[in-house]
Amino acid sequence: MRGAKVVLVERGDLAQGTSSASTKLIHGGLRYLEHYEFALVREALSERERLWAVAPHIIWPLRFVLPYRPGLRPRWLLRMGLFLYDHLGGRKHLPPTRTLNLRKDAAGRPLQPQFRFAFEYSDCWVDDARLVVLNARDAADHGAEIHTRSELIQLARLDDLWRATLSDGRILLARAAINAAGPRVLEALGRAHVATSQSMRLVRGSHIVVRRLYDHDRAYFFQLPDKRIFFAIPYEDDFTLVGTTDADHHGSLDDVHATPEEIAYLCEGANGYFRTKLTPADVVWSYAGVRPLIDDGSGKPEAATRGYTLRVDGGARKPRC
Repeated sequence: MRGAKVVLVERGDLAQGTSSASTKLIHGGLRYLEHYEFALVREALSERERLWAVAPHIIWPLRFVLPYRPGLRPRWLLRMGLFLYDHLGGRKHLPPTRTLNLRKDAAGRPLQPQFRFAFEYSDCWVDDARLVVLNARDAADHGAEIHTRSELIQLARLDDLWRATLSDGRILLARAAINAAGPRVLEALGRAHVATSQSMRLVRGSHIVVRRLYDHDRAYFFQLPDKRIFFAIPYEDDFTLVGTTDADHHGSLDDVHATPEEIAYLCEGANGYFRTKLTPADVVWSYAGVRPLIDDGSGKPEAATRGYTLRVDGGARKPRC
């Protein structure tokens, strides 16, 4: 749309990897506030507003219920965090946070009786794979070429151009190449023979899908004793989606799946809140994706930054595209 001639090369199918293995949310990352990622949360919340405005047919507002659990984060801290969450990103149309009495509100019925109070706040649900496909479709409508099942084999300098060799034998010449290969970002960089000191941390997020655990249309945001969080979200009318985990991934990127330990962890977490008890035998489907995170030296996967970095390899030459 800005005059550049664009080609998108995709190794597999659109949204085949991490992009279709998310928690299906457009959110600002409430939990990142306690890691002081204020700029990241502000940007994510602003993007939430933009995306909802341009794609309301696949992005819907969703209210989240955050029960207060004694012994974990204090009520005042939760309320302060939600106040910041309401005001950081320029929220205009989504309703603000409110306090719930779980003994009177329908959100308390599926929960165990010891949970008496909760906060309810706003975020958005999204059909993640369809969002990716619609972005590609919109690009194609404006002149971009979209090539799926076309793997980048090699990327080489040719004077002021990049020479890309694809798996189908085609050769492309470009003034600029953008590496957006997700978990394979360093692998793609290696095929361009570009040296880097940057290291990535691959973190697996796993989800389980079980039969519907409650009747209302809200989601839950739960805290765990290990200070992690997870969601329980209405899914495809008859199911509840529970996730996610944060585990360092060291295996193949071609076979990413939820491990038995992760499935048991999510069942145990849900059992700490819901009256209905879950076992791995109740899981009707599970899936997992790998997040490519900048390795910032964090001890725990959930503490690693979700921010991004853009690094330009172009020497002193003035960018032409």
